[in-house]
Amino acid sequence: MPDPAPPPEPVPAPAAPSPRTGPIRILLADDHALVRRGVRLILDQEPDLRVVAEAGDGAEAVHAARTEDIDLAVLDVSMPRFTGLQAARELVLLKPDLRILMLTMHDNEQYLIQSLRAGACGYVLKSVADRDLVSACRAAMRNEQFLYPAAVSTQVRSHLDRAANRTAGPGSLLTPREEEVLKLVAEGHSSKDIAQILFISVKTVHRHRENLMHKLGLRDRLALARYAIRAGLIEA
Repeated sequence: MPDPAPPPEPVPAPAAPSPRTGPIRILLADDHALVRRGVRLILDQEPDLRVVAEAGDGAEAVHAARTEDIDLAVLDVSMPRFTGLQAARELVLLKPDLRILMLTMHDNEQYLIQSLRAGACGYVLKSVADRDLVSACRAAMRNEQFLYPAAVSTQVRSHLDRAANRTAGPGSLLTPREEEVLKLVAEGHSSKDIAQILFISVKTVHRHRENLMHKLGLRDRLALARYAIRAGLIEA
């Protein structure tokens, strides 16, 4: 009888992914340099946190995320050109694994819900950033949500329940792109400027503006600006 075939060589198990080493790399975006400086002092004094990039508005934040190796973005809600909410939506598409925190002066339920819809995993008030921000950063990297206790109202719980059950809530009147155009129009940018900022044609800008006026029942730029203030896209 022929000799039996040798047993097959054992196939080595795939190596487990090595845990991330080094501090959490953070992108910090706020349009006030003094605020960025103060927040950076809070974060950089922690051995496991390091701010590696800063931005003065949402558009700069998106650009920085393209060029920097970051784990976490801390975004102000209200910024020129792109708000933190708009930047969050872009960053979710650009880097799905990136964690996002909103840092804001607005103790506002609607902003909180919009932040969660945009992809943020936490909402931190600037007034208590020295107390909460470090914990929020660490929670975000554990893929946990961080909401200050007073924010968890019935409406917010309802939104979180819908998200957990993957059921869609009521849609927004405006599309994300229309919100971007509305904000820039209200800030006084020309159609040419808006086209350059959003990388679209002037003709497309005009079409979005016409759609905005039709949807909102408004007639001119001033009315659009007033609506943008009421909607929290720009500050009065």
